[in-house]
Amino acid sequence: MFSGRTPASLSPNRLTRALAELKAAGAPILDLTVSNPTREGIAYPREEILAALQDARSLTYEPTARGLLEAREAIAEWHAGQGATADPGSLILAGSTSEAYGWLFKLLCEPGDAVLVPRPSYPLFECLAELDSVRVVQYPLVEELAWGLDLSELDRLVRPETRAIILVNPNNPTGTYIKHDIWLRLQEFAAYRSLAIISDEVFFDYAWRADPRRVSSLQGPHLALTFTLSGLSKISGLPQMKLGWIHVAGPGQLRSEALERLEWIADSYLPVSAPIQHAAARWLELTPQIQHSIRTRTAENLASLQAAVSAGSSCRVRTPEGGWCAMLEVPRIHSDEEWALMLLENHSIWLQPGYFYDFQREGFLVASLLPDPDAFQIALQRLTGILGPY
Repeated sequence: MFSGRTPASLSPNRLTRALAELKAAGAPILDLTVSNPTREGIAYPREEILAALQDARSLTYEPTARGLLEAREAIAEWHAGQGATADPGSLILAGSTSEAYGWLFKLLCEPGDAVLVPRPSYPLFECLAELDSVRVVQYPLVEELAWGLDLSELDRLVRPETRAIILVNPNNPTGTYIKHDIWLRLQEFAAYRSLAIISDEVFFDYAWRADPRRVSSLQGPHLALTFTLSGLSKISGLPQMKLGWIHVAGPGQLRSEALERLEWIADSYLPVSAPIQHAAARWLELTPQIQHSIRTRTAENLASLQAAVSAGSSCRVRTPEGGWCAMLEVPRIHSDEEWALMLLENHSIWLQPGYFYDFQREGFLVASLLPDPDAFQIALQRLTGILGPY
C-alpha cells in the first residue's frame, strides 16, 4: 500500500528505545546531542527578531518563484560581507536546505540515478535521496588526510548514472573545510565528467580560527555547474524561521538553464511565507549578534571538553575546524553503540555514537557544543570519571 520511498520499518533502534524509556521514567538526561540553539539558554535579541515579523506588506500575497528580490539582495549582501560573491539573480529561496536538496535531485536526476555523498557525514542524504528515488553512493573522507577528499576514490565511484557530488563544507561532524587546492581540482574533475557540485555550507560561518586555505563554493572558479546551499537555521541560529537558499553558478548557458528550471520547480511549491521573506533582511542584520552568542557558548564548551579530556590518557578530542560539535575518540574496547548505550543507561549521558555518521571504524562519539555550560560540565565530570580507568 505504501511507497518504497518510505522506510520498510519505522521501529526505533536500540538507543532510541533506551532513551525513550529513561525519559518516560523521569530520569534526568544530560543531553550532549542537542542541535537546537533556541532551547539552550543562548542569548537572542528577542524583541528585534519578533518585530521583524510585523511588516504590513505581509498582508498582501505576491508570489515570486525565486523569492522576493529584497530577501535575495539581503542574502547576497550577507555573503559579500563574509568575503564571498553571491548574485541576487542567481539565488532561489526554499523553505529549508532539506527542501533545496529535493529540488536539486528533481532538477538533476532521473529515478535510479546516483549522487556521491561524503562518509562520514550527517545521516540525512539517504532519506532525502530516497524520497526522490535517487541512489546515494558514499565516498570516503580519509582520516589520514585530516578527513579530506581523495579524488582517486571519487573517480573509482563515478558511473554513467552519477549526476552530482555533494560536499558539506565544513563537514558535519568532522568540522573540516574544503581547501583551495582541492576545490580547483574538484571543479576540473566535475566539469570533465559533466557532474554538478552541491556544496552544503550551512556551518561555514562557524570557523574556529582563520585559515587562508579555506574556500567557499561561492568564491569560484566555477568550471562545473555548482549549487551552494545555506539558510537561516544555522547562519542566524533560527531553525524555526524556515528559509533556505540555493545559489547557482557555473558556465553561462548551463547556469542560465539550471536557474530557469529551478525557478519552474520552485513555482510549483512556493514554500516560503511572506513574513519570513520580509523579515530576512532584518534578521541578517542581527546575525552577527546571534552568532557571537553561539560562538561564545560553543567556545566555552569546547575549551571545557579539551581541558577535561587532556587530564586523562584514555581518549582525546579531535579538534574541529568549524561547526557546533566535537568528536571524542574513545578506546575501541566497545563498539560505538555499546559506549553510547552504557553512558546513557548507567550514567544518564546522551552522546551520538560514531556509527550514526557512518565512520569507517569504531571509536568515535560526537558531542554537541551547544548545551548549557553547567550541564555540560556535569556531563564532563561523569564522562572523565568513567573513561579514566580505561
